[in-house]
Amino acid sequence: MGAELLGPDQAQPDDVVLAWEGQDVIAVRLPQLSDSLDHILAALERRHGMPLADLDRKAKQGVVRTLEARGAFSVRHGVETVAGALGVSRFTVYNYLNREHTAKGE
Repeated sequence: MGAELLGPDQAQPDDVVLAWEGQDVIAVRLPQLSDSLDHILAALERRHGMPLADLDRKAKQGVVRTLEARGAFSVRHGVETVAGALGVSRFTVYNYLNREHTAKGE
C-alpha cells in the first residue's frame, strides 16, 4: 500500500512505531489516503492484467464494489480519480454505486 519503513528515531507523531520486547525497532509511515488509492488502482490493473478502462461494464462494476469496500470514495476526489481510471464519467461511477446500494436494500 505504499508504506515507508523508518528507524524508530525518525518517527513522526502520525507514524506507527513497532516494538519488540520493550524496544522500539521500526517505524511505519503510512501513505496519505489519496496515495493509497493510486496503489489500489494499480494493484487492480495488475490483477485484471489490463488497464481498468479496457474492462467490460460488469468488471468495472466489480472494481467499483471493491473500491467502495476499501473506502476509496471517502477520499477527496475519489470518484473523479476512479472514473478517470475506469474511462467512465463520474455519473457512471455514481450509478454503479447506487445500483450496488439498491441491490443491498440500503
